[in-house]
Amino acid sequence: MKKFKEHEIKKVLPNSIAEELGIQEGDILISVNGKEIEDVFDYRYLISDEIITLLIRNKDLEEWEYEIEKDINEDIGLVFENELMDCLKSCKNKCVFCFIDQLPPSMRKTVYFKDDDWRMSFLTGNYITLTNMKEKDFERLFYYHLSPINISVHATDPEVRKKMLTNRFAGDILDKIKRIVDAGIEINCQIVLCKGLNDGEILKKSLEDLENFFPRVKSISIVPVGISKFRHNLYPLEAFEKDDAKEVINMVHKLQDYYKEKYGSYILYCADEFYITAEEEIPSIHRYEDFPQIENGVGMLALMKEEFDEYFKQLPDIIPDKINISIATGIASYSFINGLVSRLMNKYSNLTVKIYPIKNDFFGDKITVSGLMTGQDLINQLKDKELGSRLLLPENAFRDNDTILLDDVYIEDLEKQFNIPIEIVGVSGKDFIKAILYEKENKDE
Repeated sequence: MKKFKEHEIKKVLPNSIAEELGIQEGDILISVNGKEIEDVFDYRYLISDEIITLLIRNKDLEEWEYEIEKDINEDIGLVFENELMDCLKSCKNKCVFCFIDQLPPSMRKTVYFKDDDWRMSFLTGNYITLTNMKEKDFERLFYYHLSPINISVHATDPEVRKKMLTNRFAGDILDKIKRIVDAGIEINCQIVLCKGLNDGEILKKSLEDLENFFPRVKSISIVPVGISKFRHNLYPLEAFEKDDAKEVINMVHKLQDYYKEKYGSYILYCADEFYITAEEEIPSIHRYEDFPQIENGVGMLALMKEEFDEYFKQLPDIIPDKINISIATGIASYSFINGLVSRLMNKYSNLTVKIYPIKNDFFGDKITVSGLMTGQDLINQLKDKELGSRLLLPENAFRDNDTILLDDVYIEDLEKQFNIPIEIVGVSGKDFIKAILYEKENKDE
């Protein structure tokens, strides 16, 4: 008899069905309804029924069957080691633009992991290349109809894509996309644009090819390659300059208007970095529709400004207390943040906010986004500055639900260094205003 994959229970939720049955942390889930659980999709699918049977092995190595009658789709209260209930599939490509390959040595081990797991594309929005998907993976994707998924396309020209991914098997992207959309699954696409590799005519051809899959292709983002100072012995890449960015924007805007007229949606979007590099105004929120790729840096500034404008209208005419604080941000977003803060300072004479653009010495001066700020750069560049009573830092510089920066500097380390409280600020315009005007404990009032 085949040995099933087993899953250790890390937590039993209080007042749950599992707790009522006496299932405990450390027990092992062997099967549901006699079937093996490969990952979370099997688990969620099988426990959704009204009547289910769990096979559990307890700490005394005794196996017990629990027959459960419950409401359909009702959770039973088991929590496992990770949300996938399986090991992540790593990326086997050697992309010429991969930022992980541009990291310095001696960082924490987890930052070097290259995720290319199709299941995480559905669960967390990760972009995948499809190069490590086997037939069984496609069958499971179609069986569970996991839609949408996010695909790193980069180029549809087979030879160009093979070169960019350094993978001689990476050229069949259009065949794989066709299989996925023919199964009724929607996709969002990403193109990391590399000057001289997949821009210009290659980019136009990629977009023409992807148009054949509308409307299943819901969105396409064009994102500029990030270039750190640690590109030793890697493929030579150039950063986009002002005129290059303008050319990309002009092409995208023309295609947006064409798509809008023909398909009723703009579909194609530039990352905010292109507008910053080109020194052009960020488009209005209407240009981003429902912000399908905001997690990819597309439309984040437009949405923040809209939310700022709306909340700004609701602000009182005066604030009772004098406020003197500081904000640290990336070079790229400095002008944008400064514009918002200036409006607040013009409204309130007793408000002082100093904004410090942080040069990225850690990764190199071609990296200008706030999401890659490090503790070392913050300490070195702010140690002699007037910071006021509080320092605000953007949440995108921190790991998810954590207080640690990329170089393993914790927010507590910064607070000790500067001897003031530090607040992590969300990306919404409302959160931004509230963080400036109100102490942390008063924000929810």
